Amino acid sequence: MDKALMREREAFRKKAFAATLEVKKRSIAPPTSEPVKKKVNKAPPTTDPSSYKSMTGGSQYKFGVLARIVRHMKTRHQDGESHPLSIDEILDETNQLNAGPKVKQWLITEALPHNPKVQDIDGKYLFKPPLPVRDRKSLLKLLRQHDMKGHGGVLLDDIQESLPHCDKVMRQLDKEILRIIRQTDKKQIIFYHDKGINFPVEKEFQQLWRNTSVDGLQDDNIEEYLNKQGIKSMQDTGPKVKPIRRKVRKNRARATKISDNEHMQHVLQNYDAP
Repeated sequence: MDKALMREREAFRKKAFAATLEVKKRSIAPPTSEPVKKKVNKAPPTTDPSSYKSMTGGSQYKFGVLARIVRHMKTRHQDGESHPLSIDEILDETNQLNAGPKVKQWLITEALPHNPKVQDIDGKYLFKPPLPVRDRKSLLKLLRQHDMKGHGGVLLDDIQESLPHCDKVMRQLDKEILRIIRQTDKKQIIFYHDKGINFPVEKEFQQLWRNTSVDGLQDDNIEEYLNKQGIKSMQDTGPKVKPIRRKVRKNRARATKISDNEHMQHVLQNYDAP
């Protein structure tokens, strides 16, 4: 082949090869990306106390007023004050007379009547303690009843919340109660100390007793387990009340039957043919 033709052929192939590469580069080029939207940081909520208190109709302010009232009523109860207060007296003693009429109406109609820590007495309010105890005598009676009925002890937290001048009363009862630390939450449980059943118990048995859990078991399950181990459970030996049976009176049939008109034989006349 002529050298000139060979050079033209080679030049043509190079141009064709270059054009093919350009097409491929265009086909795999990344698409144009959309502009990234910048996030606008919202301003954090204000924590200024003055602006917080100005939210008269807000839920935060209302529940703040309620929490302050409940704390004050609890303190009054623990100090031995037992007379109820009106809503105006409560707001006055808690320095919340600036509460608006809407908040006051909410307290009267919703918040205080439905609060488990407050009791309504003829339109006035008192703290409602978890336990019905007012003094040393009533607390000792409650502990004794729990012991007799098998209810166990009472949380010290409930006693402290319910009993006025609790620390003083607990010191007076120190020899008549037992304090046990519950292992699950380290809370102190108060038991009545029945001195009539004092007897020594070996430490090994005490450890076995404390390590035995009956959580989630009913009385029937526990009794069934004891019976399988050959242990008799304690039965109720208290006096049993016999049910009263009412006697039902039945109309008794007369033994003698009276024939018709027998009682008028001396008056009636017999007209049968002889």
